[in-house]
Amino acid sequence: MLELILLGSTVGVLSGFFGIGGGTILVPILLMLGFETKAAIGISVIQMVFSSIYGSYLNNKKGTLDVPMVMVIGIGGFAGALLSGSLASYFDDITLEIIFLVFALFALARVFFKPKEHKDQKEISKLLLFLIGVVLGAVSMTIGVGGSIILVPILVGFLHVPLKKAVSAGLFFVVFSSVSGAISHSMDENVDYMSGVIIGIASLFGVYVGIHLKEKVSIDIQRKLLVSFYFIVVAYLSQRIFLGWY
Repeated sequence: MLELILLGSTVGVLSGFFGIGGGTILVPILLMLGFETKAAIGISVIQMVFSSIYGSYLNNKKGTLDVPMVMVIGIGGFAGALLSGSLASYFDDITLEIIFLVFALFALARVFFKPKEHKDQKEISKLLLFLIGVVLGAVSMTIGVGGSIILVPILVGFLHVPLKKAVSAGLFFVVFSSVSGAISHSMDENVDYMSGVIIGIASLFGVYVGIHLKEKVSIDIQRKLLVSFYFIVVAYLSQRIFLGWY
């Protein structure tokens, strides 16, 4: 119980600070603690429901959340995430971990090679935003991550959305994808509700701290910390998959 509470608080801080759902750190730690892959993914999805809703509420109060834009992406994410439980059940644990590693490598590359920020935001097609949401929702919820770490670079690098606004949008997207993902994984019986709820509730305090920290540090420091964070995740998963660390 104590481990789960501490874990939830830590994941909450990271979720609020980096604008991520928390799954990219929670799943590897749960694997370290001995949880099976599908169980870790299910717990991660439940936790993201708590952290993303609360974090988005705080971001909206601070005026950094563009609700109309993200609503379209979020609806797409909800639709795509409904497929996630079936997709997760289709793959074995090793395959899911390899997909997770690829996801983390891509996230690391996109954050390491800082996307250029632009002064003027592009006019964005609602159909394009919806399709982006569908793909991200399906893929990310299958492996128990929110998808925002991919969404943020897309918004900044291709659609010219300011970084802090994109980070807030990424966390709001996770609200839609995680709720839908929780429904889908529950139907396929991949969820440990007790552990997920404990971690989720504990993460709320962490999210509050993380969002306030985000506003006090520079964008450059935020990016460097995120690069370091993902490098650790990639290193652990690589060792686990290729060196048989179980």
